[in-house]
Amino acid sequence: METILTENQEQDNNQEMASIQTDVEKEAEDIEESCTQEENQVESDKKIDPDDENLSMEDLMELYDESFKRFEEGEVVAGTIISMDKDYVLVDVGYKSEGQIRVSEFYDEEGNLSTKVGDTVEVMIELWDEDEECVVLSKEKAEKVKIWEAVREIFEADSTIDGVITSRVKGGFSVDVGIQAFLPGSQADLRPIRNLDELVNQTFTFKVLKFNRKRSNIVLSRRAILEMERDKARADTLAVLKEGQVMEGFVKNITEYGVFVDLGGVDGLLHITDISWGRVKHPSEMFAVGDKVEVKILSFDLENERVSLGTKQLTPDPWSSAAEKYAIGSKISGKVVSLTDYGAFIELEEGIEGLIHVSEMSWTRKIRHPSKVVSAGDLVDAVVLDIKPESRRISLGMKQVVPNPWEIISEKYPIGTTIEGRVKNITDFGLFIGIDDDIDGLVHISDMSWTKRIKHPSEFYKKGDVIQAVVLDINKGSERFSLGVKQLHPDPWESVEVRYKVGKEIKGVITNITDFGVFVELEEGIEGLIHVSEISKEKIKTPVGKFNVADDIVAMVMNINTEERRIGLSIKRLEIDNEQTILKEYVNNMKPATSSFGEVLMENLQEKLNDDDEV
Repeated sequence: METILTENQEQDNNQEMASIQTDVEKEAEDIEESCTQEENQVESDKKIDPDDENLSMEDLMELYDESFKRFEEGEVVAGTIISMDKDYVLVDVGYKSEGQIRVSEFYDEEGNLSTKVGDTVEVMIELWDEDEECVVLSKEKAEKVKIWEAVREIFEADSTIDGVITSRVKGGFSVDVGIQAFLPGSQADLRPIRNLDELVNQTFTFKVLKFNRKRSNIVLSRRAILEMERDKARADTLAVLKEGQVMEGFVKNITEYGVFVDLGGVDGLLHITDISWGRVKHPSEMFAVGDKVEVKILSFDLENERVSLGTKQLTPDPWSSAAEKYAIGSKISGKVVSLTDYGAFIELEEGIEGLIHVSEMSWTRKIRHPSKVVSAGDLVDAVVLDIKPESRRISLGMKQVVPNPWEIISEKYPIGTTIEGRVKNITDFGLFIGIDDDIDGLVHISDMSWTKRIKHPSEFYKKGDVIQAVVLDINKGSERFSLGVKQLHPDPWESVEVRYKVGKEIKGVITNITDFGVFVELEEGIEGLIHVSEISKEKIKTPVGKFNVADDIVAMVMNINTEERRIGLSIKRLEIDNEQTILKEYVNNMKPATSSFGEVLMENLQEKLNDDDEV
């Protein structure tokens, strides 16, 4: 504002200096005119009478000269075009010699010559020299004088004038109304204009606020015209405005919460919630300033001149027929308009959106966020799972568009089928093998080997390995696919009783020594235990220190439990059997007893053999 005031003050100062200069020039002209009048009075006293018969030749020549007009510089007179060439036009204004005007002043805006010889034109005496008998004329300046007079009449009549804004100047605009006039920026519109350049080269109607011919000062106002038009339009609009009425208006302003619409001198608010039955993030998506829009009057407060508008109310609510249009189980297509942590919103039509929950996006994949499957703007197919028009909700499912792979997986891979897949993930409890249709099968750590003790699957497998496995179980309800690797080969424990019969002497390698016994590997993955009580006929507390890991050892198979996968071994029993064998051979080789002592010895040996058998 201070800048505008300073610029206006500077303009006023310049205009005041011009006024002072003009006043000085005017005063000089008045003095000159006064002197001329005195000279004319003297000449009048010596005026020659044309009826005098005694006039001399000198008097007659003087009378001839006086028969021509006398002019003043700046005077506007009528003249007749007597000749034209490529540079000048000669005009007879009743003087001794014709005046000349540059031919360029006679061309119109389209570049055509606008006059011809014999035409009468108004011209201004730009220069008159009686001594040199020379007069210089100007058609353009004569027209400007007429324009100044016309503007003065408009100003005094409080009327209007049309003009073209030609350029921006300090504090406002320069306007061509035939002559240059000034339009202050504050008078250009009802509201501040963001882009002032958009007014340049446009034609408007103005009111003349100030007129000063001496200072060459004309001040215009477009705002005054707009205010009068607005007041008239407001009165006309208020007279017919009523609720439920459909009207046309123009977008005046756009905010985050809505659009202000000019209904004709009265502004109404079109709230963002009343723009569309569908989703609108910002009103600028739908409208631009200056747009013509049809609206419905929702409410009208005459006292406060508040008008609420709506555009969505011009069409029926789409939810009124949604239940029939989107029946449960029907297949639909829509566009993804929004993503949340729990799902994606799909626009089925303007005003109707459905939600696809993350749990309804895939039969097999665990979707953590919908962005892993869809993006805003994508077109998707889905099935209507549920609809509640009263709460404006529709539940949709993407996975229901295709068959549930868990329904057909058991037919494709019956239990006992050998499959091949790639290791997709390794956990503490097993391997996940990719099968097909995003279905993963689990090989539990317990199903990796019949005999090996596996602490972690990574000991034997790595991610990306292609392995074979046997289908053990398929649970469609819990969506579990169980696989086994060890089932590719027979269980060695199923035939262990055949290979290691009870009472058989076997050889093995000590793998571990504990306080309660010694573990002996009979073959890869098959171990037996020699309990501390079966190590020796003599009672010992611990075998630690009596054996070494990796030592070979011989023992007897005492018992086999295939269900618990246990084999009991005994060194003591093997020693006893060896002793019995020796005694039996000795007894069998003994001669019949010949004395009572011999009989007693034989009986004792037989009891010994019987006791050992019981053990």
